[in-house]
Amino acid sequence: MPHRCVARRPALLRLLTRRPPPRRSEAPKGRPLVTATVLRTLDRVVIRFAGDSGDGMQLTGDRFAAGTAVSGNDLSTLPNFPAEIRAPAGTLSGVSSFQLHFADHDVLTPGDAPDVLVAMNPAALRANLRDLAAGGTVIVDTHDFTKRNLVKAGYPADPLADGSLDGFTVHRADLTALTVAAVDEFGLSRKDASRAKNMFTLGLLSWMYGRPAEPTLDYLSKRFAAKPALRDANRAAFTAGWNYGETTEAFAVRYEIPPAPAPAGRYRTITGNLALAYGIVAAGDRSGLPVFLGSYPITPASDVLHELAKLKHFDVTTFQAEDEIAGIGAALGAAWGGALGVTTTSGPGLALKGEAIGLATMLELPLLICDIQRGGPSTGLPTKTEQADLLQAMFGRNGEAPVPVLAARSPGDCFDTAVEAVRIAVTYRTPVLLLSDGYIANGAEPWAVPSAASLPVISPDFATGPNEGDTFLPYLREPDTLARPWAVPGTPGLEHRIGGIEKADRTGDISYDPANHDKMVRLRQAKIDGIAVPPTFVDDPGSSDLLVIGWGSTYGPIGAAIRQARAEGLKVAQAHLRYLNPLPADLGELLRRYPRVLLPEMNLGYGYGGQLALLLRSKFLVDVQSHTQVNGQPFAVHDLVEVIRTQVKGDR
Repeated sequence: MPHRCVARRPALLRLLTRRPPPRRSEAPKGRPLVTATVLRTLDRVVIRFAGDSGDGMQLTGDRFAAGTAVSGNDLSTLPNFPAEIRAPAGTLSGVSSFQLHFADHDVLTPGDAPDVLVAMNPAALRANLRDLAAGGTVIVDTHDFTKRNLVKAGYPADPLADGSLDGFTVHRADLTALTVAAVDEFGLSRKDASRAKNMFTLGLLSWMYGRPAEPTLDYLSKRFAAKPALRDANRAAFTAGWNYGETTEAFAVRYEIPPAPAPAGRYRTITGNLALAYGIVAAGDRSGLPVFLGSYPITPASDVLHELAKLKHFDVTTFQAEDEIAGIGAALGAAWGGALGVTTTSGPGLALKGEAIGLATMLELPLLICDIQRGGPSTGLPTKTEQADLLQAMFGRNGEAPVPVLAARSPGDCFDTAVEAVRIAVTYRTPVLLLSDGYIANGAEPWAVPSAASLPVISPDFATGPNEGDTFLPYLREPDTLARPWAVPGTPGLEHRIGGIEKADRTGDISYDPANHDKMVRLRQAKIDGIAVPPTFVDDPGSSDLLVIGWGSTYGPIGAAIRQARAEGLKVAQAHLRYLNPLPADLGELLRRYPRVLLPEMNLGYGYGGQLALLLRSKFLVDVQSHTQVNGQPFAVHDLVEVIRTQVKGDR
């Protein structure tokens, strides 16, 4: 290939390995960075990096997102990767991708279609080209476009030569060979040297879109501090990619995306699972309780375990159990002992935890159960997203075992939802289910770091002694919350029975009395029904005929679709639910206020048209219209806009 020869020229090698110049905004006056390059200003861009699952596309996207956050743009990301640890190289099933949408305004979704596709091999090109916006840009690493790899990807002919890419702007370069040449001085094997091609690619895209170099160079220095050759090779590859963009005539245009306006504060990029972990730690701090996580690793929830394991200095104990049942059992035992008990899982694990959740309901102890939903049933789609665990969260236990259910709407919102879920669990002495999903868990967005003082104080209010004369009654309830006392074992005078057999009212003794069982079941339900839930917030420009309501991660796509619909002159209102059990007290009246109600969900409701829609119809007798999908991906905004148009026109 031509680039193999060019890259070996000493002068060009020195140029490619030169440290990147400062950002345009930091350049000395009168000395433009690239005199021959056209600078264009855009308001938004969607980029997708795609390659084999071993090509480092997730790291590339993550570092590009970090540089984008430093640049002050709002952003949303969508990682997409195979379930296998190492899927077959060069095949469609082995393709891993990372999509990033960033803009000079607030961003709600990672974008329907990428404007730029970076494809590291034929399979990555074939798997993702159909999603590329018309007239979009394709940057292709030509190194692996061999006959064998084309066949593995299902191409009958080379798409780089058969005219099938004529509708796009295509940049062809042997990025792998350029990378190997750029890191030649560090003595790596060719295989190890070629692995740095993701950093070369990152450098090139960072140059094209004005992302700062320093955050990535500093990151590489820290990550490979113990391996100087890898550290220097990756830094050199990034720098070479940056300089390749600057000096190659093919990339004659550089793009600038101005910062997005945002309230003053301290910001960082955060994923949903990281925000969830931080929210749990914050809740432990605000309650004064040590945090105990009992968990079994399961995709896509495992990162919460990984992150909390790093935070021992915040009085956090993590226990990787041998199975899902042991994980929740240990967490429930910790709650019994006076700690903040937490367990994390996904849909299959939630099914296994059902009996222990019922036990926690009867014991009336605080417990946080985090369900990071994925495509099901059974093993299903471990690395794809879905919203199909709502009915399991509501009813997936034997007998009448009601628990509060909350759902986070975005990565950053996982923090606030975790704090609120713990507040409810501790205040009302109940297990609480928190629903997230794979889209939220792995996606990232800028997050305004809150001050500790702004977080609510959560009071455990442990029992300290007898509560009726000289007697301790473990099921004597607070009149406002119907919560029973939290009696830590070993506290003098608080001895009482514990177990899974029905409790006698007030005394907690074992009871088989039918009337007592009826009373206790109704008391446990009344406690959940009585949880104070804020009124429903409705975004309504006025006189709207359609209310679009959602829950969980549909918040972003619904919000973006409503913006577009309103720009077309359609009158549409939006409401989004965090509290799914109990529902807000004003929700029934709100639903009846609108002639039409639309509820998009990433589930089918077992054929009844959406799981939350099924619940709302049965509770409020309102004709809620469902729009559902279960393709493992978040809703596309343009699809929702079309559904909204149809609903507003009255065509159902």
